[in-house]
Amino acid sequence: MPEANDPTAPICLKASQYPDVDEGTACTQNSFKANKKAFLYIGQQGGRYKAMFKLQKSIPEASKLAQKNPDDFQVGSNGWVTARFSFEAPLPKKLWEKWLEESHGLCVAKSPAKKSQKGKKKAGN
Repeated sequence: MPEANDPTAPICLKASQYPDVDEGTACTQNSFKANKKAFLYIGQQGGRYKAMFKLQKSIPEASKLAQKNPDDFQVGSNGWVTARFSFEAPLPKKLWEKWLEESHGLCVAKSPAKKSQKGKKKAGN
């Protein structure tokens, strides 16, 4: 867990408070998983802080931010969005709260749905 003056600390704290979250590390970053699927990677890289969220509904918003500020936001493959920020210019709270909620929700919503769909297919055959 980051130190209190680290701008990633409130994001990590919020991520850790979701039910059934596993915390770990991936390379040099903290990772947060639900249903064995990552919903947040966060840490420090190249003198700045970095957070990666798995998004779906917010991709258009993230794409606009990436067009305006390509050094701070990137939309990658499979819905992963990277935000880079500093202590002096932290990631806006409203933005990270929204993205964190969406990212976590995608992890917990997908796994049970996949299992129930597989069960329905087998039962129908």
